[in-house]
Amino acid sequence: MNCFSCMSPRLKDGKDYYDEYMSPRSIDSSVSGKAKPYVINSAENEKKRSSMRAKGKESGSKKGNVAHSFTFKELAIVTQNFREANLIGEGGFGSVYKGRLASGQVVAVKQLNLDGFQGNQEFIVEVLMLSLLHHPNLVNLIGYCADGAQRLLVYEFMPMGSLENHLFDLEPGQKPLNWSTRLKIAAGAARGIEYLHCQANPPVIYRDLKSSNILLDSDFTVKLSDFGLAKLGPVGDKTHVSTRVMGTYGYCAPEYAMSGKLTLKSDIYSFGVLLLEIITGRKAIDFARKPGEQNLVVWSRPYLKDQRKYAELVDPLLEGRFSAKSLQHAISITSMCLHEKAIFRPPISDIVMALDYLASHSIESRKGKSHSQISLSPSQLDLKV
Repeated sequence: MNCFSCMSPRLKDGKDYYDEYMSPRSIDSSVSGKAKPYVINSAENEKKRSSMRAKGKESGSKKGNVAHSFTFKELAIVTQNFREANLIGEGGFGSVYKGRLASGQVVAVKQLNLDGFQGNQEFIVEVLMLSLLHHPNLVNLIGYCADGAQRLLVYEFMPMGSLENHLFDLEPGQKPLNWSTRLKIAAGAARGIEYLHCQANPPVIYRDLKSSNILLDSDFTVKLSDFGLAKLGPVGDKTHVSTRVMGTYGYCAPEYAMSGKLTLKSDIYSFGVLLLEIITGRKAIDFARKPGEQNLVVWSRPYLKDQRKYAELVDPLLEGRFSAKSLQHAISITSMCLHEKAIFRPPISDIVMALDYLASHSIESRKGKSHSQISLSPSQLDLKV
């Protein structure tokens, strides 16, 4: 079990997270555009489906990207009746199958596990969020199915799978990610979060940032996926939103885990854990390791505090092929993201700027520039808190 839902308090007024989330709010995927209202209540399923169709059309008039409503029979045909040979992954939501639409487009079809931890409300949130939010670093939702008890989501197919597949438990003969590609992936994930935090109106807190939710295109372009736990962020004078504590153990910000008070800085902490996984090649939580090493953040603290030990953090599979300067700056960013006090974590826009710089210079170094020449001036790594 990898989520916090079982230890989560309900809100003071007796409503749980979903009742509070589905209140009349508005969201727009641009900074300057007018927000459009999206309201869902706890009415019957058909009413919810009608609401999603209507809102998809409204959003589509602006973005030209409307999620298609599939029947269960259509998706059974697409996946060859959900053949085991087409199974490409399993997660908290359920099983994911590779399929092909009548148009020839290859897709990933995710089927809700009715006995799993995620349910109908997460499904609704996912459909609404990905119908409204569009960015090169967010996965494209092609359609959904809500026939009877069946809940399925249809996404663009990502041929390289998830970041998790390239960091941990590699198959024999599988090449590990090089340092340059790791930085590119980190920068891409940061840009996806920046869009949610800085361009969506109101801002969106992703709340489930982890390596398994970072999908990769053929050129390792990042696409954030799984928005079932996403939450509209605080607006106006509010500093946080109060929710049931949800997320994945090992990635959750400590102040959110203890109080249920969710802020944009909660995502920054999760991003710090992700950076740590990218640097070390270790899982956020790994019970296969000996005591003291099972929690990645706890294990890494002594190394993060001593620059002389930075190299001991690095994934052994890199075999020393990285810039010492680049590593130093990457770890500095990671440490700031993992600050125990949320107020001292940098905003995502500053993280994007720093990682984009590191990633671009890492690419230059592979084209012949000496690793020792790569450096950032203090002003270029001036992350504001």
